[in-house]
Amino acid sequence: MNPSRDRIVPMLSEEQLQARIRELGIQIAADYAGKDVVVVGLLNGVYPFFADLTRAIELDFDIGFMQVSSYHGGTESTGEVKIVKDLDSAIQGRHCLVVEDIVDTGTTLFKVRNLLLDREPLSLKVCTLLDKPSRRKTQVPVDYIGFTIEDRFVVGYGLDLDGKFRNLPYVGIYQP
Repeated sequence: MNPSRDRIVPMLSEEQLQARIRELGIQIAADYAGKDVVVVGLLNGVYPFFADLTRAIELDFDIGFMQVSSYHGGTESTGEVKIVKDLDSAIQGRHCLVVEDIVDTGTTLFKVRNLLLDREPLSLKVCTLLDKPSRRKTQVPVDYIGFTIEDRFVVGYGLDLDGKFRNLPYVGIYQP
């Protein structure tokens, strides 16, 4: 397959994304004021959202990253979740906010949540840019949602198709 940008229909503009991220930052800052927080990004797709969101949260906090994968190429989750890079920061006795690019089937987030909850944080919440509740196979709590979207394969703003389109400043629907 040779994916092409002319097959992408814009769905969320750069302006829409940035406006909602500012709102999320304000809400998260209010919720975590005065708390010891570790913000954990799930790589690879989260990187632009994570950077913009953490700049919008006017608090001091630690950051960490995990790299997980359930797609292994293609447009459908394999259901097999692989931890490629584990978190380096300690979260025991601290508040943990997991930041995800998209919650689809819930399988990846379920595994990550359970792994992190075993490390005994004071609290664990999840923030996602995009939520696709119609695709849920595993129910997981999501505390902060940027946008709820329909069941379409989306790319851009960190989301990819076989490694392509992550650098687009907007989110678009890929039409094969």
